[in-house]
Amino acid sequence: MMMKTKLLSVALAAAFVAAAPAVTFAQAQAAAATKAGTPSKMVLDNSTRILSTLESRRAEFTKNRGALRQFIATEFNSMFDRDYAARLVLGAHGRGASDADVKLFADALADGLMSRYGSSLLDLNTKLKVRVKSETALPNGRGVRVSSEFLRQGGEPVPVDYFMRNTGTGWKVFDVMVEGVSFVQTFRTQFDGPLSRKTIPQVAADIRAGKLQADATTNK
Repeated sequence: MMMKTKLLSVALAAAFVAAAPAVTFAQAQAAAATKAGTPSKMVLDNSTRILSTLESRRAEFTKNRGALRQFIATEFNSMFDRDYAARLVLGAHGRGASDADVKLFADALADGLMSRYGSSLLDLNTKLKVRVKSETALPNGRGVRVSSEFLRQGGEPVPVDYFMRNTGTGWKVFDVMVEGVSFVQTFRTQFDGPLSRKTIPQVAADIRAGKLQADATTNK
């Protein structure tokens, strides 16, 4: 469970990281494995860059957790489709909801995730390697699924899949699945009860206040 927590943290962080120029090592990998501008290339670049940045700035991030939070938060918005993901999490509870209410929920959920899981990135073994296995279209033109693996020394590969859609301004991630566990489905199940009893803004406020926590490592 601890390994899954760490891997989910880095998978989410990799999805959240902006598509800025990757390190030379990542560029070389991507050029050999994928075509420029494809979702697969973005996954490979971003995942590899997270690992590289954690290693190069580990001492800084360990002493200054604010710098770690800023690293994640600053680049969050350009890669993760948080409002669309929030609507998927809300499910039936989001039908007819205003964009403002969905944004309240999306922001509270995203900030809660980063607060809870961000620091666990420092415990991750950055000797992991990332391999993109395939890129397949989702039904009904909903986007693509990029299947990848985290390769561990002395351990079995850990599957990490990214679900992405073209928003018109580029490809963005709206769900991440680690070892078969979807964070959208997990959170939809977790928040179904609270959303049945309270309004979306009230649930968002409870998340902000710490009365509700999104647990991305269980699907109960």
